[in-house]
Amino acid sequence: MNGATPAAAPGRPRLYDRAPQLAAVAGLSARTVEGSGGVLFVTGDPGTGRTALLARAAGDFPGAAYQVAAPGHRVPWSGARALLTALAPSASAARRALRQARGESGLGAAVAGLVSGTGPGPAVLVCVDDLHLWDAHSRAALAAAWQDRGRAGRPGTGWLVSAARHHRLPELPEAGTVRLGRLTPAGARALLRELSPVSVAPEVADLLLHETAGHPGVLTAAVRRLSPAQLSGADRPPAPVVDAAVLHEVYGGLLGSLPADGRRLLALVAALPGGPSPVRVDTVLAAARAARTPADALDGLIADGLLRRTGDTLRFADPFLARTALAPPPPSSPARRPGRADPPRSPAGPVPATAPRPAAPAEAPEPEPGSAVGRGRAHLVWGTAALAGGPVTDAYEALLEAATLLREGAPAEAADARFLAMEAAWAAGDAPGCLAALDGARGALGTERDFAEGLCAALGGRPDEARGLLTRVVAVDGAEDEPRLLLRAGSAALVLGATTAAARLHARALALARAEDRVALLPHALEHLAYAELRAGRYGRAARHAREGLGEAERTGQANVAAHQHAVLALVASVTDDAPGVAEHAERALATARPHGLVQAATLAEWALARADLGRGLAAQAAARLMPLVRTGPRGGHFALRMLVVPCFVEAAVASGRYAEARAATEEYAVWAAQGLDRAAPPRLARCRALLAEGPRAGYWFEEAVRRHDECGNDFERARTLFAYGCWLRRHRRPSEARGPLRDALVTFERAAATGWAERTRAELRATGGEVAGATDRPDALRELTPQQQRIARLAAQGATNQEIADRLVLSPRTIDHHLRNIYARLQIRSRVQLPGVVGAAGADGDSARR
Repeated sequence: MNGATPAAAPGRPRLYDRAPQLAAVAGLSARTVEGSGGVLFVTGDPGTGRTALLARAAGDFPGAAYQVAAPGHRVPWSGARALLTALAPSASAARRALRQARGESGLGAAVAGLVSGTGPGPAVLVCVDDLHLWDAHSRAALAAAWQDRGRAGRPGTGWLVSAARHHRLPELPEAGTVRLGRLTPAGARALLRELSPVSVAPEVADLLLHETAGHPGVLTAAVRRLSPAQLSGADRPPAPVVDAAVLHEVYGGLLGSLPADGRRLLALVAALPGGPSPVRVDTVLAAARAARTPADALDGLIADGLLRRTGDTLRFADPFLARTALAPPPPSSPARRPGRADPPRSPAGPVPATAPRPAAPAEAPEPEPGSAVGRGRAHLVWGTAALAGGPVTDAYEALLEAATLLREGAPAEAADARFLAMEAAWAAGDAPGCLAALDGARGALGTERDFAEGLCAALGGRPDEARGLLTRVVAVDGAEDEPRLLLRAGSAALVLGATTAAARLHARALALARAEDRVALLPHALEHLAYAELRAGRYGRAARHAREGLGEAERTGQANVAAHQHAVLALVASVTDDAPGVAEHAERALATARPHGLVQAATLAEWALARADLGRGLAAQAAARLMPLVRTGPRGGHFALRMLVVPCFVEAAVASGRYAEARAATEEYAVWAAQGLDRAAPPRLARCRALLAEGPRAGYWFEEAVRRHDECGNDFERARTLFAYGCWLRRHRRPSEARGPLRDALVTFERAAATGWAERTRAELRATGGEVAGATDRPDALRELTPQQQRIARLAAQGATNQEIADRLVLSPRTIDHHLRNIYARLQIRSRVQLPGVVGAAGADGDSARR
């Protein structure tokens, strides 16, 4: 009830497992009757019986008792009016007190004047319920009255005050505090018997007691939900019994009393991977930045006790609150309080990146939790969390549901949700899912519409239409200053095969994300930039950005982004002939990609393993690994990567005698290349045709491939074509013509640190009778090694064993052996006995290895 009413004397609610609390209340009542009074605070979670305890105390008190309910924080001064009316001896005195409260004296003086007096007066017990819901003026006045009680207060006044457990109570040295917790199993069973109108079936009782976990409010709400037939076991009860409706009945008031930022942050913590189990603080902060939720709201939630911090982790103090934060509010839930709406934001996902639009205007009111917009934002939070570190199929469904719910009330956020759903489908290799998600976003404006329609055209086999639309998206270039929009433009460039433009756009997005301290966006910007550099054949840059992005992804708990970075690093390692690196990064990528449905990352990892096999001359093994990646269907590779893998498969298939499969793949690749969506396709198609051709026709296609490589860049792919051309010339007894292509290929492979390819090229060059300079003839040979390789070479030249070098550099002997083999290949020597000559030619001394 609102206002203050005398409590009915016979009101004695049944309370279970509350003996200590009732004893404390009895002590306060006795002191009040004796004339000393006092203050006793009662705290507890929602539904633990604070109001029932106050009603019991008021009913048991022998004198005048008033139970003052929270008047509702929307009505100004209503709390003051209720309290003053309760304490005033007459209506005229109440009116005078109200005038005093509204005047210069203020509310605190009015309250103090009523509780003080010339004489002791009769004993009065004032039971103030839900202090956390009172307006700030009333709370301040009450606190002042309690602090002045010993000096100016009427001695015969007792204060029994209830508040939510998260509310910070006034600091009163003489005040006592009791807390209402969960019930024991015996107490919960006794309450269940009292609540149920019929005899509860044993199995139903066990179910209720298990799901409600001794929480009296949750148990009460759950029992009210069940019919007598369900309680008696005649009908099956719903599963679960404690559902969203029950949780919001008990905890909806608590959530509604929190600021909008606090509610959103609770939902983020509950939705993060690992939540509601402990989650890392830095992960929460990164998610808060991505969702545009002020991180300082976290301090308030911790101070209020709603979240508990232990070291670097956070967890919910109450598991029921965690479930309520994520549970969709029932449609009938009333609006809680006005606030500022700021929709959740998600990091840009895997290629192609989409860019959510700017937030809704700040002055827009917070929607009702039970409205479609409120439920849509909840789904948007869940989908965002799953996209960052969970199964992407779950993310897709949640984000599409969010788009449907937000369509009418928040169309900009609905478009965001659809673009994010497209990212989830892209990561899962689900082309129809991408089209379904983009179909609802094609009504957007500007580049958003161009991107959606252009990608739909590309996936639908309309290349001319796609080229025009996506070219307009790429044209935003430096004119755009929003990182997400730049990531999207770079992704459009990758669809067009414009890798240089893609790298430039992604580099600009990264620079802006760093300048704006967009911590959650950094891993995605680095992921896209690393992938663009990889597509452009700049493997050193790709590795550098991927390593940095991997660290940022792991620091912010974005497991799916980390898997993609591992896949990029595996591909780089396959070029540099780092077999342990390929195995390690591919394994780590697949460990996340398989359970989370990341078909794109899994395809890249498998491609890396196959390229490593091909670089070591294991063509049959490489072809067997690549064959599933170029197939269509649910067991095939990623729809956007199939054609990129085909040239590698054709090379492996031809080398292993699988000519029919190689020809079929080449013809499909020719159809795709004719669409003109990838500028790198024509030279690779010419190389495939050259590998399959016979006689002079093969020479024609090799020359055509080299010519077309000169038009589109990517030095590494050009070197692979030159290597294949040189091998073909040598096998057709044209060694003098073969030396030129082979030498050009060798220079590129050495610059790219592609050790395996370089060694194979040197072998072919020697077979032509051409001279290959040895390391002992070049004083600067050591400069071709990495600093780590130089240290290992110098130590080995001094006679150190692999184990001794490993101990010195804190590495494993196996790693040292791998490095030595790469050193021999790079220096064009055959064993460690030649190392002293190389080191001596370079002018190295024994001490240099120690630096």
